[in-house]
Amino acid sequence: MAEKKLTHINEKGEAHMVDVSAKAQTERIAVARANVFMQPETLELIVAGTAKKGDVLGTARIAGIMAAKRTHELIPLCHPLALSNVTIDLEADPQGPAIKVTATVKVTGPTGVEMEALTAASVACLTVYDMVKAVDRGIRISDLRLVEKSGGKSGTFKAE
Repeated sequence: MAEKKLTHINEKGEAHMVDVSAKAQTERIAVARANVFMQPETLELIVAGTAKKGDVLGTARIAGIMAAKRTHELIPLCHPLALSNVTIDLEADPQGPAIKVTATVKVTGPTGVEMEALTAASVACLTVYDMVKAVDRGIRISDLRLVEKSGGKSGTFKAE
């Protein structure tokens, strides 16, 4: 494997924001996934729409979208991006039992949207937890990862 250089570290070893002004404006897409595991009864409340705090899936979807748009405020050295699309899919999995969260983020610009997708998936999961924690303290969030990205100089990545 060729040696890779950290782009957020300058020649003095100091953290800095990467200058992306000379990079090509290309369409960039990133997909991140995570799971929220819970008791079967908790999943039933969510699916039935009877959780005390309201529409868990709808609220988590909005929270994920908002998080993607604010990633640059949360993660140091991230660039503010004019996102063209954010999609948050939440799927009930009775076998888990879990909610499977998929965040897809798209931009046309000089830098990727991996951090936006990961942040969106993470905050959507945290919102599911927040909305039902009163009935299930044992909820577990796991497997947050980038599963796909395309665009830019580094090309396409797909997780195995």
